[in-house]
Amino acid sequence: MALQTLVKVSNITNLSDARYCAGMGVEMIGFVMDKFSNDYTPPEKLKEIQSWVAGVQIVGETETTDYNEVIALLQNYEIDLLQIADPGLLPRIADAGKPIILKVKAESTYLEDYLKLYGSFVEYFLIEGEELSDFFLFRLKEYAQEHPVILGFGIDADKIHELLADTSIKGIALKGTHEIRPGYKDYDELSEILELLEID
Repeated sequence: MALQTLVKVSNITNLSDARYCAGMGVEMIGFVMDKFSNDYTPPEKLKEIQSWVAGVQIVGETETTDYNEVIALLQNYEIDLLQIADPGLLPRIADAGKPIILKVKAESTYLEDYLKLYGSFVEYFLIEGEELSDFFLFRLKEYAQEHPVILGFGIDADKIHELLADTSIKGIALKGTHEIRPGYKDYDELSEILELLEID
């Protein structure tokens, strides 16, 4: 199965989500590596999940600002891409050998500067925010023409095709959810978007 655009699903915490995403043609699935997070996935659990899925890239997600801590995470996790939220780790962390996704806030006054300064060090910019305003959508069209942008908010089933047609974004980011109980999931939120993106 193929999708019309790159899709990353963040905050995966269970095998059910991972296998569902892989089966639906999602390109990247993300796992939180920070122990303080409610979505934390230990290295051994990720390794077990990886043994059951194929055809997806594994993203290790961290909010830490500590370079040495990131290096330690890379030694413990088998990942394809590294997602960070602190641009201060660049460019040094880019030498660690993993493609970088830099998560940035749409509301940040430094967003445009980040895009210009760090474009040569990252594979993608993941832009997250609260509300996809008309003003930001106008700016997004400009940003996406020059930078590899993945949009991580304001993804609406009614407007997804219009969004992809009107901007040059590389893809979208959705979020996984916790299992109701082991092996039992409600996929309504994910499936609505993914089914719309299926290529016949």
